[in-house]
Amino acid sequence: MQEWILNFLIALPGILWAMTFHEFAHAYVAYKLGDYTPKLAGRLTLNPLLHIDIIGFIALFLVHFGWAKPVPINPRNFRNISSWKTGEILVAFAGPFANFISAFFFVLFLKYFPFTALPPSISEPLFLMLKYGVFINVAFGIFNLLPVPPLDGSKILEALLPPKLWLKYKQIEPYGPIILIILIISPVLNWILIPLVNGMVRAMFLLT
Repeated sequence: MQEWILNFLIALPGILWAMTFHEFAHAYVAYKLGDYTPKLAGRLTLNPLLHIDIIGFIALFLVHFGWAKPVPINPRNFRNISSWKTGEILVAFAGPFANFISAFFFVLFLKYFPFTALPPSISEPLFLMLKYGVFINVAFGIFNLLPVPPLDGSKILEALLPPKLWLKYKQIEPYGPIILIILIISPVLNWILIPLVNGMVRAMFLLT
């Protein structure tokens, strides 16, 4: 139990940042495209309390699957873009991209920060927090790019599909959460995520 609590506390900053920055990125890009809906909803902020869904947050630690409160947007308000579909893609991709950028900076910190200059009581927890932060952000970003409703990947795919395929794809939208649950309780999700996460993390370390 004590070890679980310690791991929880070490992973907590990475989880809070991954969720918060992900949702803020959605809100910020939508706002920059001319949609004031996220700002009016109070979501144009880095305050984690305004982004985290308490049930989704608890579920993350109980079943290793969680969620934040989705950012409300209205593509009809987009003004600073040639097409609302392009706007949808940019807003949807902003969240995962924010996670990947975060992970990249955590990698830089891990590789170049002089941890040996700090006492072990500080350097060791800090190193582990950053390490958790890398994997959490990469996993969060990749997971959200899966083309399963209501994840970001589904919104990107919807904007790219021609009308006939879009109508067919929308028919599975009500079953999206059920599909996600099946993926989570089966080994399929790990088969997809683990190689992709490990591969991206290795690539980040090589690039830096």
